[in-house]
Amino acid sequence: MTACIIGWAHTPFGRHSEETVESLVTKVAREALEHAGLEAADIDEIYLGHFNAGFSAQDFTASLVLQADDDFRFKPTTRVENACATGSAAVHQGIKAIRAGVARRVLVVGVEQMTTTPGPQIGANLLKASYLPEDGDTPAGFAGVFGKIADGYFQKYGDQSDGLAAIAAKNHKNGVDNPWAQMRKDLGYEFCRTESEKNPYVAGPLKRTDCSLVSDGAAAIVLSDVTTAMQAPRAILFRAAEHVQDFLPMSKRDILAFEGCALGWKRAFANSKTSLDDLSFVETHDCFTIAELIEYEAMGLAKPGQGGDFAMSGETRKDGRLPVNPSGGLKAKGHPIGATGVSMHALSAMQLAGEAGGIQVKDATLGGIFNMGGAAVANYVSILERIR
Repeated sequence: MTACIIGWAHTPFGRHSEETVESLVTKVAREALEHAGLEAADIDEIYLGHFNAGFSAQDFTASLVLQADDDFRFKPTTRVENACATGSAAVHQGIKAIRAGVARRVLVVGVEQMTTTPGPQIGANLLKASYLPEDGDTPAGFAGVFGKIADGYFQKYGDQSDGLAAIAAKNHKNGVDNPWAQMRKDLGYEFCRTESEKNPYVAGPLKRTDCSLVSDGAAAIVLSDVTTAMQAPRAILFRAAEHVQDFLPMSKRDILAFEGCALGWKRAFANSKTSLDDLSFVETHDCFTIAELIEYEAMGLAKPGQGGDFAMSGETRKDGRLPVNPSGGLKAKGHPIGATGVSMHALSAMQLAGEAGGIQVKDATLGGIFNMGGAAVANYVSILERIR
């Protein structure tokens, strides 16, 4: 038993040209404190997840959290970054501060504002999360990197277009009921499966519906030690919090296996004394549908090469055996890089507290989270359980 989530806040994800990184950060910081029933003076340490890589002119952003309340002044505050897993990296630093005994209550904020950046620059910024000596000239940017992964998977295991369309359709259907989602539209399987003017190929076998959205947004959670959490209105315990970092070059590993993801889940289940069968739902990193498909295999839901068949089975639907991405995932919810991991933890805590509204999974007792940075380079797995 290490730390608990005792409060959270979440902006809608999407295009927020009227906002700034600062306004997004301060909004969720205040709302998370209020939700936890705390004042700024009660917080011992602050972590901000903010990828940036050129999205924001303001690059020294840790102290922007202090703009939310003058009582944050002089609190230890640190910006954390680990590509698309930046939010979870910030969460894990907060857990470590509590585990070390240097903090009882920690505020974690994740933020990104991407849509104010011109399209070509967005692609260049995201490609910085790849190994540039090998992938720096990849057409279509980071989508091209995952297009190459999809090509390799198709060559080894056969055409998986049906499975990818099933994942996209599932996540878009789930996103309809998520008030924080960027795209709340049920596109349907046939639309996701069929190439069209509105759904063209983007990279390799990946179509537009296979790619997550460029987003602005922020999320925040308040962490505390277990003893303190038992006095809070709600307490969602981290049964496990695992971080596995892999090589950056894809040439140094089996990129179709997502070995860091697999090891993260293996350690999380072992350390939490749980198994895949114990989970009520999973929020997993579907930056591209091929990623979710391979993650099924890495976490043990399907054997290698059978992720597409598993996607078609319906077992990961909201009413299936193990709902995956009941929030709509990155595919429908959006993917503001620094906010994504914090969002996944906030929404999973909502599920376990029975406060998830239209996306609520019935009788949810144990939730799993997988957030990754790069192409399965930074791998973070959490297992959460409500204890109050």
